[in-house]
Amino acid sequence: MVDAEAIRGARILVVDDEPANLALVRQVLAREGYRHVTTEADPRAAVARVREGAPDLVVLDLMMPGLDGYAVLDAVHRLTPPDDLLPILVLTADTRVEARRRALALGARDVMTKPIDVFEFGLRAGNLLQLRFLVAALRAGRGRTGGDAEGPEG
Repeated sequence: MVDAEAIRGARILVVDDEPANLALVRQVLAREGYRHVTTEADPRAAVARVREGAPDLVVLDLMMPGLDGYAVLDAVHRLTPPDDLLPILVLTADTRVEARRRALALGARDVMTKPIDVFEFGLRAGNLLQLRFLVAALRAGRGRTGGDAEGPEG
């Protein structure tokens, strides 16, 4: 199991062109105990932040001027090593199934429609961070709980 305190120290990047949405997501994440939340209203600057140092979770709006969330998903996918799990949680007002499918096809790990249920959002963010930390622990060889290291069939 991953240490809850380590998860609370995760680096979270929130990208949305609406200041009210940034403030809401930051407030919810702070209430959940996350200490390292960065917000970015400019999607191009968000891509640069990922390039400078990958966060542990990206919370991303799809509908933004200039560079939309789909382009950000594509750019982040290109910047992320293939063996790294960087979860992206998309928040969008677009309720069309095509929007969700496209976001997931481009690498989003989860999609929520706005207005968000803040309790559910906190749970989903926590689940994605736990997944990232578990995968990292397994990759480092610390995730073994005993038994055969070759897997369940081994």
